[in-house]
Amino acid sequence: MTNTYARIAGTGSYLPEKIVTNADLEKIVDTNDAWIVERTGIKQRHIAADGQLTCDMAEMAARRAIESAGIDPQAIDLIIIGTTTPDKFFPSTATLLQERLGIFGCPAFDIQAVCTGFIYGLSIADKFIRTGAAKNALVIGADIFSRIIDWTDRNTCVLFGDGAGAVVLSADDKKGILSTHLYADGRHHEQLHVPGYVKGGKVQAGNAFASMQGMEVFKFAVNNMAHAAEEALKINGLKTDDVDWLIPHQANKRILSAVAKKLKFPEEKVIVTVDKHGNTSAASVPLALDTAVRDGRIKRGDMLLLEAMGGGFTWGSALIKY
Repeated sequence: MTNTYARIAGTGSYLPEKIVTNADLEKIVDTNDAWIVERTGIKQRHIAADGQLTCDMAEMAARRAIESAGIDPQAIDLIIIGTTTPDKFFPSTATLLQERLGIFGCPAFDIQAVCTGFIYGLSIADKFIRTGAAKNALVIGADIFSRIIDWTDRNTCVLFGDGAGAVVLSADDKKGILSTHLYADGRHHEQLHVPGYVKGGKVQAGNAFASMQGMEVFKFAVNNMAHAAEEALKINGLKTDDVDWLIPHQANKRILSAVAKKLKFPEEKVIVTVDKHGNTSAASVPLALDTAVRDGRIKRGDMLLLEAMGGGFTWGSALIKY
């Protein structure tokens, strides 16, 4: 009996038109370009326009991924969106996207794993396809983090941006996703979270802005993203040299460099886009993936190692034959 794998059939991404540079931030908060670049590697970020929704960005990325895959949208039989900034409390942003794409009846739902949301989505879609429950899955990471950021807090406002990335996974007898590895540890939730909650239409127990303990997050991210990557290689009997491209969550350049060093991974084989769009949460890994596919760095047959870490804490990895 032939094994069924989930293979990446197409990729897509979207970044809002508005760009906020480090020079722009100098005008509104006590910071400067040199300080931001040295500590984060970020030079600019894209910010959603007033009235622009997470679903708007997800739709753009989704349509590009579907076009890249060369399939009819009606062939999609599973929609998963990883997001921390849904358009509504309910229904899910995935169902809103389903309506826009004119796809009716298939499962559609959101995942809340913050920056690891796309990796979680890949893992779930992989299981659907391997078991025959789906043939063509649309997996998206999309976030408008700019709306939950305090723009007077220089420790967070310099880091985040908005965007969306998507892949179409299709059933194939050729190897695609080799394995995924998901983790979470809720003991650390207060180190990276939004403390407020809504009751009676008003924010309670604090504000609705992202709060982060930077040093603790840095240490946890480096150690656990590296561990998730090592686990993926170990399970598949591979070594660092067997991987063509490492595609990490684009949190900041210092984390990316530290993880690569810990894995003994040459930096020239690490996909880095954080300088151009900052930390786009669940969108960052698929954004980086699509960028490298479209500029020709990633080619068919390449071995890809994806990894991410987000609030919760959540973290995970995926080893993929592209």
